[in-house]
Amino acid sequence: MQRWNGWGDNSIIYPLPARAAGFLEEFVGPGTRPADASLASVLSAVPPGRLPYHALVSLDAEDRLRHARGQSLPDWIALRSGRIATFPDGVAYPLSNQDVRELMDFAGQVGARIIPYGGGTSVVGHINPQMDQPTLTIDLSRLNRLLQYDSTSQLATFGAGVAGPDLEALLRAQGVTLGHFPQSFEYSTLGGWIATRSSGQQSLGYGRIEALFAGGVVESPAGTMTLPPFPASAAGPDLRELFLGSEGRMGILTEATVRTTPLAEREEFHAIFLPDWERAVAAARAVIQARLPLSMLRLSTPVETETMLALAGHERLIAALERLLSVRRIGKEKCMLLMGFTGNSNVVKISRQQAVAISGRFGGVHIGRRFGDQWHKGRFRTPYLRNTLWQRGYAVDTLETATAWTAVPDMVTGIENALHAALEETGERVHVFTHLSHLYPTGSSIYVTYLFRLSPDPDENLERWRCLKAAASEAIVVRGGTISHQHGVGKDHAPYLAAEKGALGMRTIRELYHQFDPAGILNPGTLLPAEGHRASEAG
Repeated sequence: MQRWNGWGDNSIIYPLPARAAGFLEEFVGPGTRPADASLASVLSAVPPGRLPYHALVSLDAEDRLRHARGQSLPDWIALRSGRIATFPDGVAYPLSNQDVRELMDFAGQVGARIIPYGGGTSVVGHINPQMDQPTLTIDLSRLNRLLQYDSTSQLATFGAGVAGPDLEALLRAQGVTLGHFPQSFEYSTLGGWIATRSSGQQSLGYGRIEALFAGGVVESPAGTMTLPPFPASAAGPDLRELFLGSEGRMGILTEATVRTTPLAEREEFHAIFLPDWERAVAAARAVIQARLPLSMLRLSTPVETETMLALAGHERLIAALERLLSVRRIGKEKCMLLMGFTGNSNVVKISRQQAVAISGRFGGVHIGRRFGDQWHKGRFRTPYLRNTLWQRGYAVDTLETATAWTAVPDMVTGIENALHAALEETGERVHVFTHLSHLYPTGSSIYVTYLFRLSPDPDENLERWRCLKAAASEAIVVRGGTISHQHGVGKDHAPYLAAEKGALGMRTIRELYHQFDPAGILNPGTLLPAEGHRASEAG
């Protein structure tokens, strides 16, 4: 059964190696497990719902609790402490487009707000209800069927609530894949990927979700819109693009048609170690700008490389690796570059040889598949580590941005310095580590993880997070980075969106959303700041 106050299935535990526990204590000090609220105590505090009866709407307290928050750190603090300010007033599980329309009409009639809900994996507050009006959360998980597969065109149409593993299982039965594997793959949904402009770990090979989303059906308060899955079109603006990244503000995507790819004959993941960050970035940039047919590149800083090796355990293997690297004059500043190769055997072989050769020009040492295969095997289990660390008294959060290659080194340094300094006044230390997670010929995304000790006081934990989040977000904005490469805007990033879009851009987005949702009932406060913050958009 899925955890109600953490990540994933209750039966799955991510053990922390003894070496890793000592490693974390060295960086931030010993942690103390905070007291968690029980499910029974939190359920007893769920207030009565404010919605009238409707046959499609559940008013059950546990349904409402399990849809109250997502997976951000503030969400965890609220759930673990039981201090949850707001709950949806009802939860609906539509089985058809007609059900979604009926629910939308019902919400309009009773003055309720609507939150579209996919897998509940948001890390930036997409699905959190606000207090001012009754809220109906529409959980799309039962719109999860493969509706049509066109093998000639390699197009698949799904109910938008299909979760990652189910989607891939249905496609693999047809001999194809979507190839979209975000870290939240286990629970996140196709509709959620589209609504947040998601990026999968192998988007270098398969494309980001905007390249995979071909069309679909959207239900909005203003009506139904069908988006045909053209291979390409020059017929004016692409309306499909309007819904990518709309975060539930324009309508609810009920069906989505996606472009699939035949299953690869071969797939390999290899690791290369480079002597230092400067040469590692240069090597990664050279590989991506060579336009080789890779499916994944991921480059870790020296601190992240050290952290990953510590968390992996396998002390004898790591010791052997470090002896090997020392012979090649690669020491403490080493950086790990993971590469994914996907395709037929010839493509995999040739692209691997060329990527290894390019890395070699920057001092890279190819160590084979062992570390790459371990990463691939455990890539969807990493979120479970958050549960383990919380129980040991540590909070973990992540953030990300993207920028041009010329700005990457300063952006990494700026974000890391801001995070290190954010809690200095409290005397707490922050462990920060970074990797380049999605690389492009013109630039890269930057993915930062930070860890700090939990206080027994949930309010203090929330304040620490606010300080850290604000410091990092301001470091991103002042350096001209995007406020999000893959997590989306939600409510947490909304105050920073105007810096990226500009005053005219923000007015355009507001007017566009008003066209589809004149009464503003869809997911208020998400993506666009609440009305009280509009002055910040004036430019």
